[in-house]
Amino acid sequence: MKKIRVLVADDSALMRQTLKRIIAESEDFELIGTARDGEDAVAKARELRPDVISMDINMPKLDGISALQIVLQEKICPVVMVSSLTQKGATTTFECLELGAFDFVGKPDGTVSSNMGTVAEELLTKLRAAASRGSPARRRESPKGKYGRIQTPVREKAVTRPALAQEGPARPRAVVIGISTGGPATLQEVLPLIPADLPASLFLVQHMPPSFVSSFAKRLDDHCSLKVVEGRSGMPIEPSVCYVAPGGMHLCLHRKMTGEVVIRTPTTPTTLFMPSVSVMMDSVLKIYGSDTIGVLMTGIGDDGANEMVAIKQAGGFTIAESQETAVVYGMPREAVERGGASVQLPSYEVAGEITRAVRRRWHEQS
Repeated sequence: MKKIRVLVADDSALMRQTLKRIIAESEDFELIGTARDGEDAVAKARELRPDVISMDINMPKLDGISALQIVLQEKICPVVMVSSLTQKGATTTFECLELGAFDFVGKPDGTVSSNMGTVAEELLTKLRAAASRGSPARRRESPKGKYGRIQTPVREKAVTRPALAQEGPARPRAVVIGISTGGPATLQEVLPLIPADLPASLFLVQHMPPSFVSSFAKRLDDHCSLKVVEGRSGMPIEPSVCYVAPGGMHLCLHRKMTGEVVIRTPTTPTTLFMPSVSVMMDSVLKIYGSDTIGVLMTGIGDDGANEMVAIKQAGGFTIAESQETAVVYGMPREAVERGGASVQLPSYEVAGEITRAVRRRWHEQS
């Protein structure tokens, strides 16, 4: 079996040793070099032509962002960023994703972490997925533009409630989206294509470090015509708003005696991922029933797969990202194999299908 050739770039000798040990313990990887700064990383990437690079963001001489840009511009290989779990680290990480970084992994203890073992499997999974995609030069083209980067204009936010949300007796609708590995970049391609007047509330679980969620929600909001907010306990649900699950808590709904639906953010049940796609989908389904549209996209494991089945069985509509574009075809595959997908679509068609499904159900009920 051909091993995945990895270059590690980090200014900390401890981090280089730690990452070297993590990679050495996996039989399908080969560490072909280490770099102590951005200039060294670029030089060794040009010389060694790795399959993937693990790139620290904060490095001397040439920082990780600049090194990333050179590597991608020269189409050498995909890059997975390794970032500190700080507000500044989150902002910089999302800038890297917008520039074309494949994904990121957060250092548990800051810029120099002796506890990388807790995210070792996540790092290895993302390095594998990145290497399997190949260099940017070999990525496929989609009907909407170059695969992996769909450019969409930022439109002005709607300043009033959408007309469709006010007209007729149609019941409220919900769109529930679950996504994990490869999700940040994918969502920045999908959500901007959803119109500001969509007559539905959206609920999103993205598996990521808790300290990154607030910055992520704000960045999505800046790029979308749809309003995007981090969900907070007690927040009332409105149409044409996307509620992002807060870090380290579940995103659930509660209907008050008055009939108003609000957000609840419990920390139970204990699940592998917190927040959990399954917990979120189940809670939303109990409130919206057949007016629920489920979406499961790239990610490891089966979080949300059974709930996609439940949504479909309840009369709702479900969309699974197809293998064609899924960074990791895990969560959507599980939904498909269990019979939980009404349709399978590449990521660049998901927003259009969500919009059609919501409007179709609005007209059916009006």
